[in-house]
Amino acid sequence: MEWRRSYGRAPKMIHLESSFVQFKEELLPKEGNRALLTFPFLHVYWTECCDTEVYKATVKDDLTKWQNVLRAHSSVDWLIVVVENDAKKKNKTNILPRTSIVDKIRNDFCNKQSDRCVVLSDPLKDSSRTQESWNAFLTKLRTLLLMSFTKNLGKFEDDMRTLREKRTEPGWSFCEYFMVQEELAFVFEMLQQFEDALVQYDELDALFSQYVVNFGAGDGANWLTFFCQPVKSWNGLILRKPIDMEKRELIQRREATLLDLRSYLFSRQCTLLLFLQRPWEVAQRALELLHSCVQELQLLEVSVPPGALDCWVFLSCLEVLQRIEGCCDRAQIDSNIAHTVGLWSYATEKLKALGYLCGLVSEKGPTSEDLNRTVDLLAGLGAERPETANTAQSPYKKLKEALSSVEAFEKHYLDLSHATIEMYTSIGRIRSAKFVGKDLAEFYMRKKSPQKAEVYLQGALKTYLAEGWALPITHTRKQLAECQKHLGQIENYLQTSSLLASDCHLPEEERRHFCQEILSFASQQANSPGHKIVLPMQSLAQLRTLHFDPPSAVVHVGGTLSIAVTLWSHMPIPVSVEQMAVSVHFSLEKNSYRKTAEWLTRHKAPSGTVTFPHEPSRLPAPQDSSPALELHAMFERSPSDNSLNTTGIICKNVHMLLRRQESSSSLEMPSGTAPEDGAPGLKCGGVTLQPGANTVTFRTQAREPGTYTLRQLCASVGPLCFVLPHMYPIAQYDVYSQEPQLHVEPLTDSLLAGIPQKVKFTVTTGHYTIKNGDSLQLSNVEAMLILCHTENRAVIYSNTREKSSSTSLRIQSSEKVTSISLPVAPAYHVVEFELEVLSLPSTPAASRDSDKLVTNESHGKYKETQKAGPGMVTMDHKLSIDCPWSIYSTVIALTFCVPFRTSHTLLSAGTRKYIQVCVQNLSELDFQLSDSHLVNLGDSTDVQLMPLNTQPRQHMHSKQSVFFVWELKWTREPPPPLHCRFSFGFFPASEEELSVSLKPYTYEFQVDNFFTLYSVRAEILPPVGMEYCKTGALCSLEVSITRLADLLEVDKDEALTESEEYYTTKLMYEVVDNSSNWAVCGKSSGVVCMPLAARATHRVRMELMPLFAGYLPFPNVRLFKYLPHHSAHSLQLDADSWIENDSLAVDKHVDDPLESGSVRSRGSTHSSSSAEPRGLPMPRLQAFPAGQVFNASTGLQVLVIPSKDDHVLEVSVT
Repeated sequence: MEWRRSYGRAPKMIHLESSFVQFKEELLPKEGNRALLTFPFLHVYWTECCDTEVYKATVKDDLTKWQNVLRAHSSVDWLIVVVENDAKKKNKTNILPRTSIVDKIRNDFCNKQSDRCVVLSDPLKDSSRTQESWNAFLTKLRTLLLMSFTKNLGKFEDDMRTLREKRTEPGWSFCEYFMVQEELAFVFEMLQQFEDALVQYDELDALFSQYVVNFGAGDGANWLTFFCQPVKSWNGLILRKPIDMEKRELIQRREATLLDLRSYLFSRQCTLLLFLQRPWEVAQRALELLHSCVQELQLLEVSVPPGALDCWVFLSCLEVLQRIEGCCDRAQIDSNIAHTVGLWSYATEKLKALGYLCGLVSEKGPTSEDLNRTVDLLAGLGAERPETANTAQSPYKKLKEALSSVEAFEKHYLDLSHATIEMYTSIGRIRSAKFVGKDLAEFYMRKKSPQKAEVYLQGALKTYLAEGWALPITHTRKQLAECQKHLGQIENYLQTSSLLASDCHLPEEERRHFCQEILSFASQQANSPGHKIVLPMQSLAQLRTLHFDPPSAVVHVGGTLSIAVTLWSHMPIPVSVEQMAVSVHFSLEKNSYRKTAEWLTRHKAPSGTVTFPHEPSRLPAPQDSSPALELHAMFERSPSDNSLNTTGIICKNVHMLLRRQESSSSLEMPSGTAPEDGAPGLKCGGVTLQPGANTVTFRTQAREPGTYTLRQLCASVGPLCFVLPHMYPIAQYDVYSQEPQLHVEPLTDSLLAGIPQKVKFTVTTGHYTIKNGDSLQLSNVEAMLILCHTENRAVIYSNTREKSSSTSLRIQSSEKVTSISLPVAPAYHVVEFELEVLSLPSTPAASRDSDKLVTNESHGKYKETQKAGPGMVTMDHKLSIDCPWSIYSTVIALTFCVPFRTSHTLLSAGTRKYIQVCVQNLSELDFQLSDSHLVNLGDSTDVQLMPLNTQPRQHMHSKQSVFFVWELKWTREPPPPLHCRFSFGFFPASEEELSVSLKPYTYEFQVDNFFTLYSVRAEILPPVGMEYCKTGALCSLEVSITRLADLLEVDKDEALTESEEYYTTKLMYEVVDNSSNWAVCGKSSGVVCMPLAARATHRVRMELMPLFAGYLPFPNVRLFKYLPHHSAHSLQLDADSWIENDSLAVDKHVDDPLESGSVRSRGSTHSSSSAEPRGLPMPRLQAFPAGQVFNASTGLQVLVIPSKDDHVLEVSVT
């Protein structure tokens, strides 16, 4: 039926069994009765009375008495069943109608609970009416019974909680509470709610465990003293009975020991788990129980005879295993070995402990004391239980047989051990299998069978080495050393002893013992030459550092190199080493390229020290590079008072570490690689290695050039060779044989022309020895001077850059050659000296094109480089040098940068003309400028240059520009062209006096057609009737073009037209506003016919509209020559472009400044890139040379006021 409970618990389907018992008042529950299984949940009164007189006479009084008894015992769960029989009704004539008796009962006893009275009609008949009455009765019975059960169960749980909350009171008893909560568990088990029943036992288990832990912490309960009595029986767990009534009665009488309570409690948990079909959880819980019981006996300080607990654990393990085997088939057991293997291992461990305790493993067999102990242990087992008496392999029989003789024990122990190892291996728990194997090895060693023990010890050591477990490795090696010594394996024993002697996890005395074993063997075999025994170097000493002298680890042929090796000895006592040797591997570049000393020094570490791992792992790294242990402390505190309950260490990456590692090769420390026979090497004899740091120095003389790599380190102690097979990081030194070299480089980033600059000469002698009389022959360059000073000195360095000597430099110069005498220097040295050179500050000549005014400085051999700086002009001077060690000349290019950039500009003020020269300092130096001159190189004296700068000297800072201005005055019209030369003296501002006179800087340029021909003036007038111009209102622009000279030679071109009275030419004007302040209304350009007569004026009017308010600059008025069509300049345009005069071909773009000189015709450019001319020919424009047109309105402004209806005021300020 469905069972619904309160507190939001989910409904469950239960199987509720009930039995009918005759009513007796003594069966009613009394106050304090906690028996739930025998509790009367529902009382039923049966009557088949159908006569009114009988009801009044007897039945009513009987019902009244029955209900009074129920009320006295506070029982309110009852039901009245009226059985009607048709046969009786026929015999009674004065019978009331059918409902009369039922109604009377309901009126008398069921006023408010009419459903407590039901009618059962003819229960023995087979009719539909009978069936309906039975169904109604059974439904009511189930409902009332379930309601009563739920109510009383809830009351029982409340009483149980109340009793548990009183556990801190002095008289509280755990055994009494145990019986109460177990009663609840029995009820759940009866309802087939095994999970809820298991929860009750788990709560009892947790409660008892907590009290035991508190007792160990000093907070003990009085009732725990009942469980502290000495253990007298250790017959193991009993799992073959559903309820062990014997132990339950002991608990009820408070006579149970700790083992009795734990055995009974686990047997009940086991039964419920098997009902739930969870046998593997039984195995898991059993292993936890056995371990916790051992700890609880220690916490409670219970007296246990030696070996008794081992017997109890052994019997319990086998009992659990046999109980699981009894309810599972073989396939299930084989597939769930992981759950049961722990019990097999624990049983093996306890049987081993019993064997050692009872003398069954000793060489001489058990003594009389051991036999007496065995008899006592068997007596504590008691008689075998009846349920296992007929079982051939019961735990009782196995233990009794194993303890009966040495042979039987060996058989049982080996069977258990091999079975456990096989199980661990099959599920991949290799470490656990090796641990059991170590116990087997110890057993075999006690049985004097070291050859069998070695296999297990080697396997365990291999696993520990692969995973890096330091302490298990040390312990296993000790066992292995003893085994190897018994087997007479000298080499293996020495290797293991060397590793143990250097193991810091061993005590000092044991380390000394193993070290002395090695030295004793070496001294005994020293006089008998024979085969060398190779041992690993890391057991003797660790290589810490290796230092080269010289530090660069580079030495020339014939030089001496020393290597200081720092070793950290792991031995606990001093060890005398007969010889230390380092084998060296020689290699040469495949392309036969011999590295130079400079290259080698540049690519070597400057310290000359190679550092090896300071604390390397004494164990080989795992093959799968497993991560290190991530260990963290774990604390559990009490939720009530925050006191510390338990603490421990947990590993957070255990899932990455506990993995099986397969390896086909041994990971034990190799016996060492044999020293390389015949290999070149470094040797040092008579070394004593003290514990700790030691320094051993090797010396060698370089012979053949190449690279020498240090490969092996070997220490010889008698017949023993401790070998380090590989050195990492790689340590090597280089021996070179170098050709002589000459290197010339400036001392600054760039050489500046015009001032003295220092150049460094470096002579690397290599294998050449400079003799007296050797010199460098420098061929002189016309534009570069080599300055000779008496204070020039040469410095000689060794190949390690140590200064050897310094001597004065002797320089002799002739017209074509400069000779520099070199000082005497041995091979593999460096000679350095400095010279001053001076490059003439010549500049490229300005273009002599008659129309150009701006100099183009990218000319001829001059070039610009990024290294020299932006805009700097550079000059290359090639210097040829003859060296005494070579028959060929060495050509070296020196690049000089011109520090200045010069430009000129023609300025106009009406008819007056000025020339401005700009000098820009592009270098990082400051200069002093003096004696600036501008002279006319032509023959004419009609033009005079009047200087306007009066300072004789000027200071020019880095990246600064200086301007010079001259006014032009002439006496003949028109003035002739000018060919000018500008020059000035200069020297660095940081040097007041120079030992050599510097040549001035010069700059040449030419100026043509610089006189003024036309004056252009513009005037803006406001609208009629207004005082000022307004935004949005049309204003009048009047442009006046005035001719200032009569017909000249420059006017004779294609535009010249001759009339009767004068000559005319065509000009084109254009009004452009680049700042977008004005809108030109109508045509912005036009062509005028201008008479070539002085003071001739042409005026043009047009309308403008100001777009902004404020002081607006005048629009720009440009003037061009309007030339007729010429076939060489024809250009085809689209039809849409041929609109009025706006699409003329212009010789110079109108945006270019007019002062920048003449321009080329753009029409020729278009013609060269176009196809053959098609369509109409087009006239062209030619810009006037700079200075021929003077705009008198440049810089003028006009006031524009805003219109009145503008809401936003925009003012243009220029």
